[in-house]
Amino acid sequence: MNNRIAESELIINERGAIYHLDVRPEELAGNIITVGDPDRVEQVTKHFDSVEFKRHHREFVTHTGYLGGRRLSVVSTGIGTDNIDIVLNELDALANIDFKTRLVKPNLTRFNIIRIGTSGSLQRDVPVDSFLASTHGLGVDNLLNFYKTEPTEEDGAILKAFIKQTNLNHKISAPYVTPCCANLLQHFSGFHQAITVTCPGFYGPQGRVLRLGLSKPDFIDSLTRFKFNGHIIGNFEMETAGLYGLGRLLGHQILSLNAIMANRITGEFSKHTQRTMDKLIINTLDIISKTKPN
Repeated sequence: MNNRIAESELIINERGAIYHLDVRPEELAGNIITVGDPDRVEQVTKHFDSVEFKRHHREFVTHTGYLGGRRLSVVSTGIGTDNIDIVLNELDALANIDFKTRLVKPNLTRFNIIRIGTSGSLQRDVPVDSFLASTHGLGVDNLLNFYKTEPTEEDGAILKAFIKQTNLNHKISAPYVTPCCANLLQHFSGFHQAITVTCPGFYGPQGRVLRLGLSKPDFIDSLTRFKFNGHIIGNFEMETAGLYGLGRLLGHQILSLNAIMANRITGEFSKHTQRTMDKLIINTLDIISKTKPN
């Protein structure tokens, strides 16, 4: 039964926009780029042919415009899968819930969503200033454990191997894994490709020691050593697994693209972060502009 969604569950503000993003359904395109940093939205849309809509609410910035005749939206998520939970659910609601009746629409819209973000490499041969497309998002952040999921046999096999090889215990996380959209991945064959691990923080969860000790000091090394059926873990960051997990549950096509700013094996950090990000943005927009919509 298609039940009416209560006002406390789907919050619509006085201008008819969804609560956190402050965007109305007609202001969002079906092809979406997400970025973490709100300032990065402008870095992307300055390359558009035109921008028809801009909105800024909290850390969420949305621009919608046109590139090569294709309508695109760029949305900042902020940092972490807690924000991804907000953004993915609200993007989906904008397309797939009727704001007047508060009912789920009978015919659902499927988004194409590409994340352009930064991350740290966990492999010596994935150097700083290179690009990596995430074949899977493997979360140690617990977000997807709050949703009803049905892991595939392959998902279960990867997780079983991951838990065994990393000796991960449930005090830290009950991990989950989701593949990317293969239709989108095929257009980025020139990128490094590997599993991306999504962590719930930047310091301890990513093995950084400042003044506090770690409960599992060998965890990062175990990620680097992980191998299963040709899969390795190439990098880690803080959003991809949430995007992939919620995206699959909601029926959207999602791919995460990562600019490698640090290499945790060599201890290097990029000396050209802005230039590297600009290059990833330009490369991504060039590929999008030449790709036929699905």
